[in-house]
Amino acid sequence: MSTKRPVTVLLGAGAIGTAIARRVTNGGHIVVADLRLENAQKVREQLLDAGYSAEATTTDLADPASIRALAEHAASLGPVSRVILAGGVSPSQADIPTILRVDLYGFAVALEEFGKVIAPAGSGVVISSQSGYRMPALTREQDALLATTPVDKLLDLPLLADGAITSTLHAYQMSKRANGLRVRANAVTWGERGARINAISPGIVITPLARDELEGPRGAGYRKQLELSPAGRAGTPDEIAALAGFLMGPEAGYINGTDVLADGGVTASWYYGPLSAGGAN
Repeated sequence: MSTKRPVTVLLGAGAIGTAIARRVTNGGHIVVADLRLENAQKVREQLLDAGYSAEATTTDLADPASIRALAEHAASLGPVSRVILAGGVSPSQADIPTILRVDLYGFAVALEEFGKVIAPAGSGVVISSQSGYRMPALTREQDALLATTPVDKLLDLPLLADGAITSTLHAYQMSKRANGLRVRANAVTWGERGARINAISPGIVITPLARDELEGPRGAGYRKQLELSPAGRAGTPDEIAALAGFLMGPEAGYINGTDVLADGGVTASWYYGPLSAGGAN
């Protein structure tokens, strides 16, 4: 039996993922991974200052070898008990191929690779987005293809081909829809190891990136979303972390393969309330 400390993997050194890592790690070691080492190092310093054991490294969600190396490294340190997949790019940060490669394909690879090393009784969470709920429903066959197509063939699907994806927003929505479907499918393989995987689809949560978006060219639309939502405000990283803490903890032991929409009611308003007449995506 291993005497090593349990390991938490945080892939994506943003405010939401960091808040979750602090909430779900008790006495273990946190591996902070990000595309940019300086981002990971900044979070590592914050964790060290708060009394956690942590290290920083680089991982590219667009590169399966990089993701595989992170999973193998984490497993070499001790039992991988918690996995937080919180990286990615937004519609305003990248072009269509990059969004699909990172937010759709990269997350699919990460779910598979960490599903090979997750410890018994371990758990993971994918931070997706409310945006996946804005796209019209897909067919049952399309859902199945996004959920179960082998990762090396995923980007070759016709519904992801040039011309089928019409904008960076559409690419992002499709990616986030796929996140939830892949979580559902991977719950089966994670379950074979006695582990669980779920997703959270947050609405607008105040982070440095969200603040930039709110002040950017699409900012008016985002502000309208918040004003006309039941909550009437944005969320906070700690609110998402509280939900993740529940989903990853023993109280949620019967929850596996689900996606929780946590958007303050924006999506409800989008379909059935003041935003239904037209608003920001």
